[in-house]
Amino acid sequence: MGGSSAWSSAGGPAGNSGGGSAGPVVLDAMGGDHGPAEVVAGAVEARRAHGVPVILVGAEPQLSRELWRHGAEGEIAVVHALHAVPMSERGAATAALAGSSLAVGCDLVRQGVGGSFVSAGSTGAVVTCAVRGIGRAAGVLRPALAVALPSLRGGATVLVDAGATADPSPAMMAQFGRLGAGYARSVLGRSDPAVGLLSIGSEPGKGNRLTCQAEELLAALPLRFAGNVEGHDVLSGRMDVIVTDGFTGNVVLKNVEGCVRTVLAMVAREGVAAPERLAGVARRYDPEAHGGAALLGLRGTVVVAHGSSRAATIARACVVAHTLSGAAPGIETMTP
Repeated sequence: MGGSSAWSSAGGPAGNSGGGSAGPVVLDAMGGDHGPAEVVAGAVEARRAHGVPVILVGAEPQLSRELWRHGAEGEIAVVHALHAVPMSERGAATAALAGSSLAVGCDLVRQGVGGSFVSAGSTGAVVTCAVRGIGRAAGVLRPALAVALPSLRGGATVLVDAGATADPSPAMMAQFGRLGAGYARSVLGRSDPAVGLLSIGSEPGKGNRLTCQAEELLAALPLRFAGNVEGHDVLSGRMDVIVTDGFTGNVVLKNVEGCVRTVLAMVAREGVAAPERLAGVARRYDPEAHGGAALLGLRGTVVVAHGSSRAATIARACVVAHTLSGAAPGIETMTP
């Protein structure tokens, strides 16, 4: 994702091929650091290797040439878009590009032409276009990115928000808890997920003003709120859902990535284990090996992939989006 890391729904849809009755995945072919060549290659892989129907959105002449290179003319539909949103764009100005691939793609989902939307573009731009083009679910104040982090206990913990809303209000944070709990139930199969609030201490009332106010609101909601949790609980598996603001959540994700890489490199260097034996662990925490993060709280399914995604990662993002829209239709909704 441009500006945030992309993890799969670990233990959930990233392990499945695109089944269910979901409509085609609408794929922003102009987003990402590597241009349409990698995105089109990912679309072809998603179609051929996973059976996921894809609609490409972007500059039609360029996309047609890339499809021709793969012998996929007529195999994948293309919808022309006049503009590409720069990776440097973070939000509001995106709305002015009415004919951008982001805007056109979100509109296709809103119209029901596609069942979900995937982009490796700037996270802020994707969020802005998704809110304007697809719309928030009833009662939702702001959307949130949900990522499922592999935990010590072998399952996964949903971290929400992972970068969509950097400065939420306490009420938004409380909604993130409900969205995350719905995701854990629908995607990870947790019947009564335990929800924790990331803070600097586990004691009640510990934290800054935002955290303390969010704690009070979460405690009053109809969910199993387990109180505050600390940074060392993120990967422990104690919680099914960990709630935080998007700024902190994004820092946590990148810190996890960096720590895993560093620790595994140290272990290999000291000869404790051969690098090939550590590869499986490394893959579980490698954002490039998994599809994307689900943007919750919308009227449709949106998956945001890492900005540096190559073809294989784009293909996985399409699988994640297709499975989410087909198998977990309720996770995006919220009652007031």
